[in-house]
This record gives sequence, structure tokens and C-alpha cells, in this order.
Amino acid sequence: MPDLIAQGSAPEHRWRRKLAADQTYVLGRDSGFWSAPWDKRISRQHAEIGWRNDQLEVRRLPAARNPIFVRGREQDRFAIGPGEHFVIGETTFSLTAEDIRISLEMPQPAAEQTFSADQLKQLRFRNADQRIDVLSRMPEIISGAASDEELWVRLTNVLLCGIPNGLAAALVAVEGEGDTSTVRVLYWDRRQSSERLFQPSAKLIRQAMRSGQSVIHVWNEADRGMGGGGASDGDWAFCCPVPGKACRGWAIYVAGRWSTEPSGPAGIAVASLQEDLKFAELVATTLSSLREVRLLERNQASLRPFFSPVVLEALAEHDPDEVLVPREAQVSVLFCDLRGFARRSEQAAGDLHGLLRRVSDALGVTTRHILQTGGVVGDFHGDAAMGFWGWPFEQPDAVARACRAALSIRAEFAAAALRSDHPLADFRLGIGIATGTAVAGKIGTVDQVKVTVFGPVVNLASRLEGMTKLLRAPILLDAATAAVVRTQLPPGQARVRRVAVVKPYGCDVPLEVSELLPPAVEQPELRDQDIAMYEAALESLLAKDWQRAFQLLHQVTAEDRVKDFLTVFIAERNRTPPDAWDGVIPLASK
Repeated sequence: MPDLIAQGSAPEHRWRRKLAADQTYVLGRDSGFWSAPWDKRISRQHAEIGWRNDQLEVRRLPAARNPIFVRGREQDRFAIGPGEHFVIGETTFSLTAEDIRISLEMPQPAAEQTFSADQLKQLRFRNADQRIDVLSRMPEIISGAASDEELWVRLTNVLLCGIPNGLAAALVAVEGEGDTSTVRVLYWDRRQSSERLFQPSAKLIRQAMRSGQSVIHVWNEADRGMGGGGASDGDWAFCCPVPGKACRGWAIYVAGRWSTEPSGPAGIAVASLQEDLKFAELVATTLSSLREVRLLERNQASLRPFFSPVVLEALAEHDPDEVLVPREAQVSVLFCDLRGFARRSEQAAGDLHGLLRRVSDALGVTTRHILQTGGVVGDFHGDAAMGFWGWPFEQPDAVARACRAALSIRAEFAAAALRSDHPLADFRLGIGIATGTAVAGKIGTVDQVKVTVFGPVVNLASRLEGMTKLLRAPILLDAATAAVVRTQLPPGQARVRRVAVVKPYGCDVPLEVSELLPPAVEQPELRDQDIAMYEAALESLLAKDWQRAFQLLHQVTAEDRVKDFLTVFIAERNRTPPDAWDGVIPLASK
């Protein structure tokens, strides 16, 4: 198949694209792989082209602002053959049937030399200004490539711009080892179109890849025209491997001709090519670095569903083994459980995929707010999610982050509940937050591991979440978390109230439980006076003055469901504390 070559007004404004039979493409300034973004006279989508019946059919699109010229005339629809061209704006589009084939039959070079990277580093450029000008623009030119194919195009343009006597350049990939290895051309281009077949030397490429060093071949005058790679595209060629794992097996191949006949033996000619070879090796190193960065970005993108951003950040900056090794850390742990899941499961028994999608959306609310506040999603337990703060980096404001996440989750579900048609309208939630020392990192067995957190504080957060149903509070905190909230979060961001001292079901140690509340402006039905009245009632309860506690609870707004827990507890015991009352309310269930 022929190639279409686009050439703008600047040498680097160029590409070569392979045409496939019976395929339609769109040329334009913003038309994907076939874009010519350097020419403002080309419309975003200017012309439709296709290779059919051994000719390139071209049709100007209605949206095109400027004309297309072919054979000196303006045309809206035409066909051209190999060797012909058309012009849009300042860009010439040439159709060529020239091709490339790796040559196994090469004339013996008159001179051959291998150069290590250290040797080339010590070499100084004589025309440093010209080389530096091209090199300084190379990162911008190459980094703007959106794909590997576009990267190869730009790389080849850089090589031909920076090596004045280079006639052709190719990026090749070697698969296998030794003389049986396969050389595949990733991309190639010529400075000027030619009917000659470009034939890079397989021997030269394999020699460079086998040694891991750059190699130069120079041919004699008598070898020209013999069909070999060096002979058909000039007097010399060199090949330099591209370093790095991201470009494993890749090499740059450049062939060219002397600007004037070299004087002296072939060895002197080799010496004159060292600067060009050094330039090509710098291009190879830049290509390798850029590919390494892109490979890292792709790896991080593939890991993103499995690691929180804060963990990915740590992995990018430090040794993964050091980051993920289990270690003790001061953390705040949040458990969030969805209510209404069991009922939904029964109703959607015939549409489990739909149910999974809705539950995933609901859990997504939780994970999104965990991640947005710099937390780590540690685990999922059916319809519950767990997140934590304080690892892998120490976070002095871990408690504040966890509480902001909890309040945001609550607010989003509350907003959804106001709309009957919202997918999350029927879901309710309970959140428990606890703070303390835990082991965080890569935890599991030899067969399976996960990045999570382990320790009593995790169990405590889970128990607090379970107690939200009994105490009728959406968000519950342990004493350590509540104490920090009172000092780190002003009332304009969050409020906190002591709810009770309880003994969780199955535990022997009492636990002081507090509720995390949004600021008064977001929950005006529960005033600060109501919170103060409730806490006064709790103090009376603890002091065995149950009659006064009962009276104070009745002065709290009827909108407050948390007060119902204490009110019922006192009423069921005839408003009289037992003789052995120690202020602890035992919970009969989880």
C-alpha cells in the first residue's frame, strides 16, 4: 500500500501515513491520526480521502474554508496516483509508493566502529548551536504525541532535522536473538521522496542490538547502487539501541550521504559521523525516558481502581516494598453501612445486575468522599465500605478528614432522599468513626493480600456503625475522635454531642459514644440549645437523677430521634435508677 506524506512550512511539520485499501480517512487540523495541526489554513475537518482502484480519491468537505489545489488548479473532488500531490494552505500532501525492506544482503562495509555511551558522552558538538536548538525543542515536540504512532512520527522528524546529511531514518524493533532475530520496522521516513527501496541493514541492526552499543558502517564508492541498505540510501548508516525496559528491543537507524566527498581513509569518515551518532543517541535516551514515564502513567492508571490516590502518590515517590510493608500508624477509621439493602435485594431478585449497579453507585458515594479527603479505601464488606486516614503518610488532621468525609456522605444521601425518583432515595446509612493505633499496609496471606488496616480500632469503628441503628444516630464517634473534633473542627463545620456510655453487646469494657452532627445551618431543626439540653439530661442520667433527665429530654425538639433512645430506656425502668447504677447502658444486641 502507498503512503501519504504531509509536509508543512517547517521541517518538523511532517508525517508519513500508510493508506489501507478501501478505507476512508479525514484530513484536517483536528481529525485524529490524520491531523495537520500546524496549518491554520486547514479546517478542523477539511477533506475525505480513500485509496481505491490504485488511486487516492480526495473530496473537499463542506465545512472546509479554504480550497484544495491539485496540478495547479482548485478542485473539490479528484484522484491522484503515486508521485503526485495536492496542496491545502501551506501543507503539501504527496502520494508515494516508495517502501522499506530490511536487507540481509549487504556489501561489506569499508569501515566499521562501535561506540559506547560513555565514549559519546565525552564528545563535544562542533556545531553546538544547531544541535542544541533541535534538542531544546525535542521534549516539547515529542511529549505532545498522543500515541506511540505519533511519537514515532515526531521522533523521525527530529532525527532528520538534527542530522543534516541523513537521507532516511527508521525506528525498528528486534524480536529474538542472534542471526535468527526478526527486525520489524515501526516507522520510517525519507528526507526526499525516491523511487528507490529503502533497505536498512539487518547485519548492522543485529550487531548494535547484540553489543548494546551504537555501530557505524561506511561503504566504499564502488558499493553504491548494489542494492544494499547503505548503498541505496547513501554512503553510511548507523544504528543505536534505545535503552530502557519501556523500549526493549528498539533501535534507531539512520542512513545518509556525505555533503562532499570525504577525503582520506574510511576511518576518518567514521570519525566525522560521531557527532551525528551522539545526537541520535540523545534522541534515543529522550525517547526511552518519555516511554518510561508513559509506562509508569499507564501502570498507575491500571492500579487506580485498586489503590487510593494517596497510596499511588507514595508508590510513585518511594520503594513499593517500603510503602506497603505493614507498620503501626495512628489512624482514623470510618465504617459506612447501607440500610435498605436487604429490602432491595428481595424486591430486585429478578434483576441482580440492576441491584448491583445501584449498590455500587451508593458505595461509590462513600468511596468518593473518602478519596477526596485523602483517605484510603481499605475494604468492602457486602453493602459496607471501610476507609481510613493517617497512612501511608502521617496526617495530623486525620480525624478532621474522616469527619468531613462522613458529613459529606450523609449530606449526599440526605439530598437523594428528598427525590423519590433518585436511584439512592431508598438507601439510608450508618457511619462509625474510631481513632487509635493500628497496623496498616499490605495485609493478608501468601495466597492473597490487600492494602488495608488491622487492629482493635477497626473493630471499634465497625461496632460504632452497628450501634447507629440502636441509638438512632447516623454518625457515631468514639471518645478519642470526639475529643479531637471539639478542638479541630469549629461549629461552623461540625458539631458533636455525647450520646451515652454503653456496653456493646458481647463486650466487657464500657464505651462513651458521641454523635457527629452537621453545622446548625445545615440541620436547623436541631438547635445548639437542643444539643446542650440533651447533654444536660445525660449528665443527670449519669448522676442518678433520672427524673430530671426525663424532664430535660422532653424539652429537646421532637425532631431529634436520638433522645428517644434515652427516653425509652428511662421510661422502661420507671424513671428509677437501679441501686448498682454506674451510668453504663448495656446493649442487648449488636
